[in-house]
Amino acid sequence: MKRIIAIFLLTTALVSCTKDFKEINTSKNGVKNTTPETLFATALHDVITRNLNRAMRLTNELMQVHVTNSDADEIHRYVIRPLESDYMWNNWYLQLTNFKDMYNGAAVIKSNNYMGIALIMDVWVSSLITDTYGDVPYSQANQGKDQGILQPKFDSQQSIYESMFKKLEEANTRLKSATVIPDEEKGLEPLFNGDMVKWRKFGNSLYLRLLMRASNKTEVNAVAKITEIVDTKKADYPIFASNDDSAILKFQSTPPLVSEFYNYRDLDFNSGSGLSEFFINNLNNWEDPRLEKWATKYENSYQGIRSGYPVGQVPAVKSRYTTALKNEPLLGNIMNYAELQFILAEAAVRGFVAGSAQTYYENGVKAAITMWGYTVPVDYLTATTAKWDPSNNAYQMTEKILLQKYYALFFTDFQQWFEYRRTGFPILPKGEGLQNGGLMPSRLKYPVNVQSLNGANYKEAVANMGGDDLNVKVWWNK
Repeated sequence: MKRIIAIFLLTTALVSCTKDFKEINTSKNGVKNTTPETLFATALHDVITRNLNRAMRLTNELMQVHVTNSDADEIHRYVIRPLESDYMWNNWYLQLTNFKDMYNGAAVIKSNNYMGIALIMDVWVSSLITDTYGDVPYSQANQGKDQGILQPKFDSQQSIYESMFKKLEEANTRLKSATVIPDEEKGLEPLFNGDMVKWRKFGNSLYLRLLMRASNKTEVNAVAKITEIVDTKKADYPIFASNDDSAILKFQSTPPLVSEFYNYRDLDFNSGSGLSEFFINNLNNWEDPRLEKWATKYENSYQGIRSGYPVGQVPAVKSRYTTALKNEPLLGNIMNYAELQFILAEAAVRGFVAGSAQTYYENGVKAAITMWGYTVPVDYLTATTAKWDPSNNAYQMTEKILLQKYYALFFTDFQQWFEYRRTGFPILPKGEGLQNGGLMPSRLKYPVNVQSLNGANYKEAVANMGGDDLNVKVWWNK
């Protein structure tokens, strides 16, 4: 009985909030909103580190960055058990509460700065939730402490995207009139150290990520908005202009802002898997300098192993992650300049923007390499398969862009998987041991607790989605 009560309290807290949170957020002088700057760093760090945890466990196996050497771990075979759904759902909703409280607290003190930041964080986390599961609690989520909604309805992904776009418009407007954050507060904002111009660029770059994700859905006018932001009204929508603008929480060498892998033993970090043939072979082909930071050598060279191997045929591990990656500051990536350039390159190929697809693509390649502290090899873009070929058709150009984008998204939450689901790129080799009909999962199933404790709304959502199955496509992917 105690276990049932504990599960109920946990689940309702995650999509609403427990009643005790009201007391926590009530200060001694009677103000019922915590000052917004005090909520930010802990919530941000928690989301990023937990994203890293699942990037290692789920994304990097599904997307053939690495391959497990445990026969019982079948994620690389496209087998994702229902319990995998709980971890991110629980923690994303928990921190979404903090970002919403941050917005409300900022509204009380009329701070455009923190209202804008909170909106961007709200959209970032909300997009992760809906892109992972599809239709999810949104308009009624996180309302347990104020309105007593413990069984929130599920919103359609289309309506969630429309709302996220509105929030990013509001964030852009508020940050346009942002004020300078006092020096004593800058340390409380570790992403951009209080630089509101960079926050505005991040919000609009994130806007382009989500607009591109919805670009096949004419009902939200995503293509027209991409054109506005990049071409016709670009002065109103500043975006990343260099690697220095990238949204990366640079991990520190001592707590509290350390990597998810800070306390991992070396063998816990890299002994349970080996880098895949797909991941390694492309980098070898390009003689990519990032290999040095990402991979160990095996018999004096970088070698990968096959993914999707049959049961009972576990290959011997060859190249592994370098142990230095455990505390690598750049693994705190949310969105970088290279990703934006690849978004713009694809948009140019598809005729959404007027710029040169080749220029955007090459800028992205260079940024992705220099961000890691390397110089781009002289022949990288002229004498390897990374070379842009203007005679290629749109399909071939997009394939080239998305392959490079795959590496720019290294350890970035679920973005590689989201982009694969949206585009089918990069083209991953299919191992003989794949299950699920050889189909890459299109979403995660809803958590088991949600099915039992919010049953009526769950059933309605499942009916609207067309089932609660790994192969059910979300709105932007249909």
